[in-house]
Amino acid sequence: MSNIVLYMSPGSCARVSAIVLEELGLEFESRVVRFMKGEHKQPQYKLNNPKGKVPALVYNDQALTENVAIITYLNKLHGKLLPETGNELDSAKQIADLCFCNSTLHPLVTRIRMPSFFAGDENAKRVQDIAINAMDEFFHLIDDRLSHQDWWYKEQYSAMDAYLYWCFWRVQGAGYHVDKFPNYCEHAKKMEQRPAVQRAIARDEQAAKLLESEGLLFKPKPIKG
Repeated sequence: MSNIVLYMSPGSCARVSAIVLEELGLEFESRVVRFMKGEHKQPQYKLNNPKGKVPALVYNDQALTENVAIITYLNKLHGKLLPETGNELDSAKQIADLCFCNSTLHPLVTRIRMPSFFAGDENAKRVQDIAINAMDEFFHLIDDRLSHQDWWYKEQYSAMDAYLYWCFWRVQGAGYHVDKFPNYCEHAKKMEQRPAVQRAIARDEQAAKLLESEGLLFKPKPIKG
C-alpha cells in the first residue's frame, strides 16, 4: 500500500493534485469519495478533511487539504512544481498566482458548470450567465499572458499550468465558449500531450466508470432557458 493517498472524485479539482503527483513521479493511491452516498460528510472521511471536500492528500499518515497548500508543500519537499525564486516576495507571488485559480477562477467555474447547486433550477441560467460574463475578464488575462509564451511562467512548466488546465477543462462544454481564447485553447492541448496529465485523466475516467457502475456518478442537470 502506498504511503501517499489522494482522496478525489471525478471531475473535481482533485485532478490538479493528481497531475502534480504524477509530474513528480510519486507512487500514490487514488481513493474515490462517493459524494452521492454522503461519504464526504462521514466522520471517518472528516478525519482527513473536516470541510468534507476534495482533494485530501494523506502523505506519510499526515493529512493536507486545498490544492494551493498541497502544491506548496510538495514543492518544498520535491521541487520541480514551481520555478525557483531568489526571494520571499517572488515566492509569495507564486502563491498569489495559485490563489487566483483557487479563489477567483474556481468559484466561477462551479457556477458555470453547476449553477443549479447554487440557485436552484429556476435561477440556474441567470447565475450561469453572470458567471460567464465575470469569467471573460480573467480568461482574457490568461489568454493574453499565453500569447507570447508556452506556459504561465514563460518556458517553464509548473503546477500553475495544471490548475489553469483544470479550470479550462471544467468550463469547456458547459455553455462557455472557450474558442474565444485561442492561446488558452492551445495551452490545454499542450497540457493533454503531457504523459503525467494523461495518467491523471485516466485516473479520473476510471473513477467515473466505477461510480457509474454503482449508480453514484453525479451528472449536472440540464439548464433551463
